[in-house]
Amino acid sequence: MRWIEHAIWWQVYPLGLCGAPIREQDVAPQPRLRRLLNWLDYAVDLGASGLLLGPLFASASHGYDTLDYYRIDPRLGGAQEFDDLIAACRSRGLKVLLDGVFSHVSAHHPALLKALREGPDGPDAALFDIDWGAPGGAAPRVFEGHGELARLEHASPRTVDLVADVMGHWLDRGIDGWRLDAAYSVDTAFWAQVLPTVRAAHPHAWILGEVIHGDYAGFVEASGADSVTQYELWKAIWSSLRDRNLFELDWALTRHNGFLDSFVPNTFVGNHDVSRIASVLGADGALTAAAILLTLGGVPSVYAGDEQGFLGVKEHRLGGDDAVRPAFPDRPDGLAPWGAALHRAYQDLIGLRRRHPWLVTATTSRLHLSNTAYSYRVGARDASTCLEIDLQLDASPAVTIRAATGETLWSQG
Repeated sequence: MRWIEHAIWWQVYPLGLCGAPIREQDVAPQPRLRRLLNWLDYAVDLGASGLLLGPLFASASHGYDTLDYYRIDPRLGGAQEFDDLIAACRSRGLKVLLDGVFSHVSAHHPALLKALREGPDGPDAALFDIDWGAPGGAAPRVFEGHGELARLEHASPRTVDLVADVMGHWLDRGIDGWRLDAAYSVDTAFWAQVLPTVRAAHPHAWILGEVIHGDYAGFVEASGADSVTQYELWKAIWSSLRDRNLFELDWALTRHNGFLDSFVPNTFVGNHDVSRIASVLGADGALTAAAILLTLGGVPSVYAGDEQGFLGVKEHRLGGDDAVRPAFPDRPDGLAPWGAALHRAYQDLIGLRRRHPWLVTATTSRLHLSNTAYSYRVGARDASTCLEIDLQLDASPAVTIRAATGETLWSQG
């Protein structure tokens, strides 16, 4: 078995958790990343085996507007803080995945500004997607309408070399893989050039592409990535529970079975880009969603705070992500007590999953289905064992997880 088959990620947005200022100007550097050290034992105690970290590199504001791929964001610290984090994770057996924002950079990236000054024949011009004939003068093409985010030129060999070098640099520094931000927005031919170079030096690295819609299996095959973010399943879980329409979940699980035939998706019920699951479904619904997540095939990730019932609604405005990317207390003992019961349930569900490691590639089959009641069997690939899960939504959500023998292993409600 590869190490990834045992992985359960605790996903962290470091700038938020560590309390870094996002939009303030001229902020003095501080070693805030050390605050994350105080949470590593908490992640282990939860049952996680790795940290899926949001952006760490020097950026203009929220981390997805990179200024320097080779430097830790000074709002979080520097090289020593990073090395200490990797060492602390290693001592606890935690893997580390970094967020690689290789679709775009900040519109204020120094090399981009230099390229705009020097013109299309300058040494850095090939790295960026620049409209040299734009009205009013040369201008970078932007990412999805965001004027502060400038696209890289993915057809350029210079960009291929840059991204491969950045990925290799941080793998050499001790990380275990990458999440490719907005991978869906980049031609798979680009990833197909970058990833073989990376894997030649780091064959055990795990590469996760952020893909929202489209042909998941096709992306994996064409790009050479190991996995993609299973947004179809995320949407079906919260939507079917909220709308009392479990047919949607059943359809998504049929699709999920197909994906598992060719790759193992990254599964989740929350992340840094969406409203908190407890805000969408309430505390009981959030627990039901967790029970579904942790009894399905896939490599699951838990967005830090969801296991405590954190609330937050994403809004489409400047600062609209702040509510789902909050600062954490300095230490876990600063958490509010009202999250303890959900946290305990997450521990139990993750423990159940660890006792059934075959779940990583397991597929589901329907036993009973109505709008508000759904029973499914999740079985090992070799048909040697299975679990049965009953969902009931008529009143408050209720879940029962049973062994093949009929023994109840876990229940809600």
